[in-house]
Amino acid sequence: MLAATKRIHSITHHLVRIASTASESTPAESEGCEDTLNGDSASNGELTRLTARSRRRAARVVADATVWAGGLYLAGRMLNGGQGLPGAPWKLGVAYVVTCAVAVVVGGQRGLYCGRFQSGSGAELNAVLACAAITGLLLMTIPGVPCVGDAPTLAVITTMVSALGIITERAVIAAVRRRPRRPAPTAVKVIVFGAGSAGTQLVQRLIGQRGAPYRPVALLDDDPAKRKLRICGVPVRGGRERIAQVAAETGATVMVIAIARGCRDGRLFKELVSASEAAGLITKVIPPVDELVAGCARIDGVRDPRITHLLGREQISLDMTSVAGQFAGRRILVTGAGGSIGSELCRQLHRMGPASLVMLDRDESALHAVQLALHGRALLDSDETVLADIRDAPRMQEVFALVRPEIVFHAAAVKHLPLLERYPAEALKTNALGTLNVLEAAVNHGVQSFVNISTDKAADPVSVLGTSKRITERLTAHMAALAPGNWVSVRFGNVLGSRGSLLSSLSAQIAVGGPVTVTHPQVARYFMTASEAVQLVLQAVAVGRSGEVLVLDMGEQVRIADLARRMTQAASSTAEIVFTGLRPGEKLTEDLLGPGEADHRPRHPLVRQVPVPPLEPAEVTRLSDLADPDDVRAALARTVVAGVIPSPHPAPSSHGTFPPDCPPSPDCVPAPGTTQPGTHAASQTSQAAR
Repeated sequence: MLAATKRIHSITHHLVRIASTASESTPAESEGCEDTLNGDSASNGELTRLTARSRRRAARVVADATVWAGGLYLAGRMLNGGQGLPGAPWKLGVAYVVTCAVAVVVGGQRGLYCGRFQSGSGAELNAVLACAAITGLLLMTIPGVPCVGDAPTLAVITTMVSALGIITERAVIAAVRRRPRRPAPTAVKVIVFGAGSAGTQLVQRLIGQRGAPYRPVALLDDDPAKRKLRICGVPVRGGRERIAQVAAETGATVMVIAIARGCRDGRLFKELVSASEAAGLITKVIPPVDELVAGCARIDGVRDPRITHLLGREQISLDMTSVAGQFAGRRILVTGAGGSIGSELCRQLHRMGPASLVMLDRDESALHAVQLALHGRALLDSDETVLADIRDAPRMQEVFALVRPEIVFHAAAVKHLPLLERYPAEALKTNALGTLNVLEAAVNHGVQSFVNISTDKAADPVSVLGTSKRITERLTAHMAALAPGNWVSVRFGNVLGSRGSLLSSLSAQIAVGGPVTVTHPQVARYFMTASEAVQLVLQAVAVGRSGEVLVLDMGEQVRIADLARRMTQAASSTAEIVFTGLRPGEKLTEDLLGPGEADHRPRHPLVRQVPVPPLEPAEVTRLSDLADPDDVRAALARTVVAGVIPSPHPAPSSHGTFPPDCPPSPDCVPAPGTTQPGTHAASQTSQAAR
């Protein structure tokens, strides 16, 4: 017995040395497996979770040890004709204890018991196999282990049987954890589009979550290789062409788009939403990857698609790294800094470290808001905020003399189309003459870069807004011919989420139950996000050539009626959509390029660069005394084409035409009292404004 005691002590000493060596060689892994609890700050909930976690780990240890003991027993019977391991009882006891102890120590060091691996995953399988191999080698190399140490075949068979047993044990645990749970009584039947990683995780989460608000009844995927696939018992039943059929067969009312790249591939997303709507389904999406990574959203947190998903194109991202150096350490002035684009410009420029950033606006509340957004305080007592009106020419000269800006972003303007049709003199005073005041002050005080913010309505303009902004483009081009530096304009589509924009108008109408007013069933507009708009403005300084207008490729136009319908469905509203007729100055669709303007993209595949004919300032200043609205409209229209030689091959205008995917239909008949597209019509509607 004394000899047996010494042998057990020797084996235990070897095990302690093995554990110590492994711990020293992998401190990060050991540290990751330890749970520390600060007694001073631990709450009762934390103690409860710690206790539960410790119990789960203890259960895993006992289960693995039991499997290894059973593996040794079965291996002995296999090698001895079903008679079991020969030897004295104490030797058998030592063999079982040492085998289980080595397996548990190795498993602990490799992270099998600290929650490092997802249950049933490939990583866990690899870890189990590695631990089994290491355990088998140690059993054969540790000196003096009874039965096993001097029987390599027994150790190998024990390792194989035990590894198979632990894999089976872990698979059973994973299956139990992922077993279908009872959904909520009011759970909505959903079709999940996408059987890839995101779709798989979503289905597993919804199936295994008790009281889940959604119950997956079918999967769809365009990959033919996945047609026989089942995920947690939910079958893949075809591709997008079977959306309507599967919805009818399963009774599903919602389709969740669970494609990781789906939110970036705007065209794919738009096609899926259209097919879903045609089948009478409500469309939902999974959270974006950045929110999942940040931990502020879960895969099962499905939500309504954002409006940016419906643009039918990928979100455009221009290279801003190279541009940032253009603004660091420079003196910058932003007019209209309190507006939607102006304030976003200020936020982006503020991060680039300019020597000074001066924000000019005639709205004191807007200046207060933008300073608060930049600095977290808004005392309005510094030189970075300037209260001034661009209509006041002497005041502009005074401001430029004081600030001495090197770069100017001119965002100040009046932009609401219906109001400017009623009061065209305001467009003349602010957009045309006001811009001229800013341009002249910039030239007189040595501005090096000037960016004038225009609109897509300036391409082949028919409205007061369009003609006044086209005049600003031509005035900027005139200054480019007179002064050194870079003098460019940029054309925007409708900026999503900006103040007074289409989205805010539609949302407000839906919130009160409607009606939702749209001018025409086929009216369509170009849209861009505020981020895209600001990127284009900043890029203009780097890639624009003096005298040009830059136009971003904004993909296809979005039909406003479709947008209103999707927003209504997303809000689960029954608000009626009412078509009121086009208003004065409105087009059915917009143009990006005017007659004679070529689609030329020399510096960036997504940015058109179009030369602009200059306009003499005298052509504008002579209009300053006009007051009659009809006279002002006519004068602005004449000034737009003043001194321009007509192109022999004018670009086609979309004025009064339908988008390629929006053919005329009987539903497009104007209501009584309205007029056909391309003519003036007095009506009340939500405006697709910036």
